[in-house]
Amino acid sequence: MHPDLQKILLTENQIRSRVTEVAKLVDKALSGKRPVAVGILKGSIIFYADFIRCLTVPLELDFMAVSSYGAGSVSSGKLKIRKDLDGDVRGRDIVVIEDIIDSGFTLACLKKLLTERGAASVTIVTLLDKHERRTEDIKPDYNCFEIPDEFVVGYGLDYNEEYRSLPYIGILKRSVYEK
Repeated sequence: MHPDLQKILLTENQIRSRVTEVAKLVDKALSGKRPVAVGILKGSIIFYADFIRCLTVPLELDFMAVSSYGAGSVSSGKLKIRKDLDGDVRGRDIVVIEDIIDSGFTLACLKKLLTERGAASVTIVTLLDKHERRTEDIKPDYNCFEIPDEFVVGYGLDYNEEYRSLPYIGILKRSVYEK
């Protein structure tokens, strides 16, 4: 375990098993469609790659970089689009693949934006759901794990661009981010 962690919350095996299980559900629901899998950079990239490898439906890949966080650990309350989609979503089924939903602000804004752009449907798939922090009326269509209100890192999730490469998800010690 990394020394900056308080404890490991989800092991590599737990993540792999649940990602495969949820992907099979999404695959079944999207049968007969050709969705666009939209990964939300940077945090979802590892989850995104593992998740889409479990799908059998034909799909297109695209990415967005959106955030309501700066370098801190609390949402700013403003959505910032740093990289937009390359393709047009009009009439398309969109699967947004996100690492974590907590306040729900980012995903609520993103779902509204994609709907306004004419997406036929927007399905939200998250690795982690920190439900007790929710301030927006939104929930993922598919979620791998519900987690407590703790600051987590690993498996793509970071704090100040660190810890993304950990193969598990752990709770970051408060002393690290409350300096």
